Amino acid sequence: MCPHTPPCPMADAADRQAARVSDAHPEQGWDRLCNGVLLFEDTGALLPDGQIIAPSRVASLAQPFRERLAA
Repeated sequence: MCPHTPPCPMADAADRQAARVSDAHPEQGWDRLCNGVLLFEDTGALLPDGQIIAPSRVASLAQPFRERLAA
C-alpha cells in the first residue's frame, strides 16, 4: 500500500516509473520504487511479478559510429 498523497502509480501502470523511490542504491545502480518496481540506471526495470522491462535507448546512439556518419 502506498502511503503517499496522491498515491504512486501501480507497478502495472504505464507511468509506473513516476512512483517515489523507497530504497535508493546508486552505488549498485538501482532503486526500488514505492510500487515495488526495481528501476536500474540503464532505464531497465524489473516488476514485482518478475516481468522484465528492457532499457529504453535511443536507436541512433546504439548504431555503430560509421553507420551514423553514412546516414
